[in-house]
Amino acid sequence: MKTYRGRCHCGQVVFEIDSALEQFAVCNCSICRRKGALMHRVPANHFRLLEGENALTTYQFNTGTATHYFCRHCGIYPFHRPRVAPDAYSVNVNCLDLEPDEIARVPVEHFDGRSFSTVD
Repeated sequence: MKTYRGRCHCGQVVFEIDSALEQFAVCNCSICRRKGALMHRVPANHFRLLEGENALTTYQFNTGTATHYFCRHCGIYPFHRPRVAPDAYSVNVNCLDLEPDEIARVPVEHFDGRSFSTVD
């Protein structure tokens, strides 16, 4: 396990995760499809928001269970609390300080989030 740092585009929101980065995911639900993020889920105790709590705004829809966070300054989605795993955070892999070849080496799971949603 290793510590990885992530940030939004403007740098107002900074976070860290502890993970082995063994698998990433894409989801086909209505919001994930539109934001196009590559995600990685970690337990809540492996996630730390270091800076920018006041820079975050949230969005919830449908059941209001998942909470999607966005930087109110640059609009980037850095992470969310998933509906299917409320005790975890799913981070936007493209916000992590990783090189493209590091990202490309990790297998990607295709998650059928659309089946959980009544909104499309």
